[in-house]
Amino acid sequence: MTPTHEEARQHVLAAARRLAPEFEARAAESEELRTMPKDLADAAVREGLCKMWLPRQLGGFELDPLTAIEVVETVTRADGSAGWTVLIGNGTAFFGWLEPTLAESLVGTSGEWTTTSVFAPSGMAEPAGNGTYRLSGRWAFNSGCPHSEWQIVGAFISDGSGPRMRADGQPDLRFVYLPMASGVIEDTWDALGLRGTGSHHVSISDAVVSEDCMPAPLFEPARFDGPLWRLPLLTQCAILMAGFPLGVGRRVLDEFTELAKTKFRGAPTETLLGDSNTHLVLARAEAALLSARSFVFDVVDHVWETCLRGDVPSAEERAQVHLATNQAMKAAVDGLDAVYRLSGASAVQHGQVMERCFRDLHTANQHIIFSDGLSKTYARLRLGLEPGGPLPI
Repeated sequence: MTPTHEEARQHVLAAARRLAPEFEARAAESEELRTMPKDLADAAVREGLCKMWLPRQLGGFELDPLTAIEVVETVTRADGSAGWTVLIGNGTAFFGWLEPTLAESLVGTSGEWTTTSVFAPSGMAEPAGNGTYRLSGRWAFNSGCPHSEWQIVGAFISDGSGPRMRADGQPDLRFVYLPMASGVIEDTWDALGLRGTGSHHVSISDAVVSEDCMPAPLFEPARFDGPLWRLPLLTQCAILMAGFPLGVGRRVLDEFTELAKTKFRGAPTETLLGDSNTHLVLARAEAALLSARSFVFDVVDHVWETCLRGDVPSAEERAQVHLATNQAMKAAVDGLDAVYRLSGASAVQHGQVMERCFRDLHTANQHIIFSDGLSKTYARLRLGLEPGGPLPI
């Protein structure tokens, strides 16, 4: 029997809380493997953590955005790599941009699978006749690819000499949906942070793909119907990613609070617990993170109400989602950096929680969703200018 929304919501929240201690306990193992251990990845998929926004027709839950944020936040607090793997795994939502009957024929109705997604146009699709294309390219940062059954990659349609241009003057950028087996995973992932995400390169050579499996989600609405599909794809991405800095930021401040009770600085009898500067730094970091979290939940709730009314959120509403997501990252990074300086040598040793959070948060902050350009888009709209920015929100 298909669970109700509330049943599915309670299930994934409970599953996230139940699995969090294991993600936490095995964070070092994930970093050593450079990917999530298979049994944990299987558990995440089995418990539905990677189908929160998958269409119900395909076996998904179609949960509300606030629940998705809370799940990502919970897993990320336990381990940044686990949280990143789960949020990227929810790229199953992007199958909503395929024609429903086609999507069902590709992935079935069980929801027991996951995908990796790289939207950078690192490939080229050459027309091959009869509505098909030959795809070749090499894509970096395929998070979770060792455990994925499907991949979604960005590619330009070729006109023979370069990208084909759309009627609006933009290059014809498509997202290509194809089985993971169509590509070759190159064992390349060796990064500063998010070391347990398996974000290897994937190369594809002359894969034949039907044009039906090559929508343009940055420029087109989803094909599935329902409130979730009134959220443009980049708005979905920003919402999914908002839980990451909130989770890591919370773990950092919780860890520092415990550390301050026993950490000596200066005189051997004085701990950070009695230092008034420490009190001020912690208070400001808490205020900033809690404020950012409230901002995220308030903005996303507002946008969700728009979707529930049957409307597509306005450009201003979508830009505010990006602003809130970026503010969550800023608050988390600023708080981390502030308490990290007070933590001394105990925070720099490999394997320490604070050290791992430092690496994970600063690595995730390089993602384009957290770029200043998307915050500038909000300001430009407020000023009555054209959106501009690196991506069409």
